[in-house]
Amino acid sequence: MLNTDFFLRNLWYHALPSAELKPGQMLSRTYLGEPILLGRTRAGKVFALQDICPHRAVPLSCGWFDGEQVQCCYHGWKFNQGGRCTEIPSLMSEQEMDLSRFDVPSYPIRETQGNLWIYMRDRATATPQFDVPAIPGFAGKSPNLTYTVRFPCFIDHAVVGLMDPAHSPYVHRAWWWRTAALHDEIKQFEPVPYGFRMTRHQLENAGYLYNLIGGAPATEITFYLPSVRIEETTTSKYRVCNLTTVTPISEQATDVTFQFYWNMPWGWLLKPLLRPLVKAFLDQDRSVVVKQQIGLQHNPVLRLIKDSDTPARWYYQLKNEYARAMAEDRDFVSPVKPQVLRWRA
Repeated sequence: MLNTDFFLRNLWYHALPSAELKPGQMLSRTYLGEPILLGRTRAGKVFALQDICPHRAVPLSCGWFDGEQVQCCYHGWKFNQGGRCTEIPSLMSEQEMDLSRFDVPSYPIRETQGNLWIYMRDRATATPQFDVPAIPGFAGKSPNLTYTVRFPCFIDHAVVGLMDPAHSPYVHRAWWWRTAALHDEIKQFEPVPYGFRMTRHQLENAGYLYNLIGGAPATEITFYLPSVRIEETTTSKYRVCNLTTVTPISEQATDVTFQFYWNMPWGWLLKPLLRPLVKAFLDQDRSVVVKQQIGLQHNPVLRLIKDSDTPARWYYQLKNEYARAMAEDRDFVSPVKPQVLRWRA
């Protein structure tokens, strides 16, 4: 069995939707078990610092932010958006000191298509191997709908559960989704950099919601490390993209963020309808994960099958290969090969 119980580092993780961080605001968050201070200057620039003052370990988020610098609430030490210590008020004018000794670690952070992405590295010299994910066809656009729910589990179980193609008839029982009847699914998969893709195909047995975008929909689904799933559905007129990101908070908590991008001019009419449906859909996934934790307390061997569990196997293989490639300072070699998978769902 592959070793999987570790956080994958030196990758971009979804931090939060851009709209949740206003100019002149700072927020305290935890990612991969690390306390992070997210901030946005008055000019709109975002930054990320370790949320610990290097003096007495008080969280910097307990202090003040004037739109440019963060000040600790304990002794008033100040830090700029890059983490540089700029002032220690208790020092006398004649007490010269190299303030750079007290800098706070910072994290690379990117803002694109209405989201903030944070690079969680394991060493200061680690640089991003690839850029943040791009939502095809929506350059410069923000999501039309966003919903986040916290799963009480380790990230792997959230990722594998969301990519599982065979659970829908049993977990997502709702009239507005799909019928309970099982159908044969035969899909072509191919490798992509740091992930894999279910190639574009006509969507058979589509749920009622797909009728809203008109025509016969075609879809493709792509997964990228560390935990990004992009489903692109198109008709002759419209495009709808679903971005699902999975962000580890701790070993026992994971945030799943579900977003829609669309180019339908009347799409705003759907938002009051879609939000409760998305909530219900993700709550069903969360509910079964809660049940799963009962069994996982006993450390059972999890037995995966062909073909419906092959995407889960790929995820574990991709994760381990990326970790080994970074540790050995070599190129990543994808374990995924082009393949047709068959299952009933």
